[in-house]
Formats: sequence, structure tokens, C-alpha cells
Amino acid sequence: MSAQPAWLGTLLVAAAGLVHAMQALAQGTAPPVRTVPDTIAERVRTCTACHGKEGRATNQGYFPRIAGKPAGYLYNQLVNFREGRRTNAAMTYLVDQLSDDYLMEIAEYFASLDLPYPPPQTTGAPAQVMKLGEALATKGDPARNIPACRACHGEKLTGVSPAFPGLVGLPRDYLTSQFGGWRTGKRKAAAPDCMAQIAVNLSSEEISSVATWLSAQAVPADSHPAPALAQHLPVPCGSGLQQP
Repeated sequence: MSAQPAWLGTLLVAAAGLVHAMQALAQGTAPPVRTVPDTIAERVRTCTACHGKEGRATNQGYFPRIAGKPAGYLYNQLVNFREGRRTNAAMTYLVDQLSDDYLMEIAEYFASLDLPYPPPQTTGAPAQVMKLGEALATKGDPARNIPACRACHGEKLTGVSPAFPGLVGLPRDYLTSQFGGWRTGKRKAAAPDCMAQIAVNLSSEEISSVATWLSAQAVPADSHPAPALAQHLPVPCGSGLQQP
């Protein structure tokens, strides 16, 4: 006799459940009602459909990790989607009717999650690509008014509270797509939009290199955002000034 297909077992279980429910109704008793807790963790399950379980995401694709990001940054991005500075039909639909207070509750929930990161996505990248990416991320190019990524996103590139996100642990494709959004005006932030100006000053090769280098970095053991910048912002930046 051949083995029973797995799908057949699933179908039989579902059928048995349906029969049980019909028998309960016939006897005048309703099946037990499933109670869903009214918690923020339950209410943000829509977010985790794209951003992964508990918002941790993976090291692949276009969906960024939102767990552990600074609450001010997450709040600002939700507001940007709601007010049209960022364009994503699904995100805009989800937040269009939500109040500032509720957006902050969502942001604070995901910011409070302290979850492990996956291993770096990128391995074996060409040495010249890694060299250029590291130089831009750690030193910038002062001659062209391009600050180092570390100057705003923290010495360890894990972000700075309240409003600068971490850059390590993100997929390369996501990083390059965000640079592309700033260059084309599809992604905007509160004025002065420092990242838009930086993005247009970078070549496609430089963007690819810095995204490759960032996606190859292991997230440090202490992945929390720094509590404050070690120095003043190198360029005027509305994201750092936009407060919840």
C-alpha cells in the first residue's frame, strides 16, 4: 500500500473539525469562541506580514528590519508614509487614518524589541568594492560635502536615538533601493532632506559599493542605537530635527 499523501491528512483533520462544529450547532451548542488578546503585539500583526515575525525581517529582499530601530525614526517614517513624503501603496493604506498617538505606540512597540540579527548577507565581494564602500561609510568624501555614514548613524552604525536608524543588518537590495528613492524623489524626509542631497552626489558605483560593504558587516553584540551623537551633525538634516 502506498503512503498517505500529507495533504490528505490535513484535509481529513479539517473535515473532522467541520463535522464537530456542525454537530455542536445541531445540538444547540455553539463551538468555543476564540478570544484574541487586545494587545499591541496582536494589533501589529499586519506589519509582520511583510517585515517578518516580530519585525525582525531577514537579510534578504526589500523589507527592512523594524525591530530595535529608534522609536523616533520609526514614528517619522510612519508619518512620512501617511503624509506622502514616502510612497508605498500598502504602507499608505495601513497608516492613512491612524493618529499620531497610535503611530507612536506602534513605533515604541517595535523599538522595544531586542531580537537577534541574522548573519551578514554579503560574502565574497570584490576587494575594490569593499574598499570604496568602507571609505565612504567610515570617512565620507569631505571634498564633495559627503559625510561618513558613521557621522549620523553612529560609530557602530547601529543608529542613534531618537531618529537615526541603524544601517548594519539590512539587505543590500533594500539599501540600494532607498538610495534610488532619494535620488529620484520617491523618498523624502523633513527639510532639509540631507539624504536626498547626499544620494544625488554619489555615483551609482559608490552607492553599490557602500551598500555592499554595509550588508557585509556583522551586527555588533550590542546592537542598540547610541543614546546620542558623539558630535554635531556634519550637514543640516531635517530627520534629526523632526521630533515626535
